Amino acid sequence: MKFHLQTPGTNLVTGTGPGWLRIGADTYHRSLIVTATSVAEGFAPNGFEALTGDDFAKLLEASPELVLLGTGAVQRFPHPRLTAPLHAARVGIETMDTRAACRTFNILVAEGRAVTAALIVE
Repeated sequence: MKFHLQTPGTNLVTGTGPGWLRIGADTYHRSLIVTATSVAEGFAPNGFEALTGDDFAKLLEASPELVLLGTGAVQRFPHPRLTAPLHAARVGIETMDTRAACRTFNILVAEGRAVTAALIVE
């Protein structure tokens, strides 16, 4: 799948495939936390099955109104006790496969929304 950059000055997912993501012109091979202004590697280093509540608490650092969780090639749902830090902070979470999360992230960033994407790369 190929995406095209349309809003300069913000992070957008410009490409994705098995084992990689491209944010702007930079390619990543590990899971990421992406906001309109930052990219941080190291989210879910051991994959979806090893997610913890601390992984979700870390997503609050950017003060998002919404978190998009990209769970890899297929949509999977984390246990509610893992996402409790987001619910306690009244931050919404949407769970989808990583490709769908990338598309949704681009749309929300283009709208100027405070969104954080936690993207698992498999």
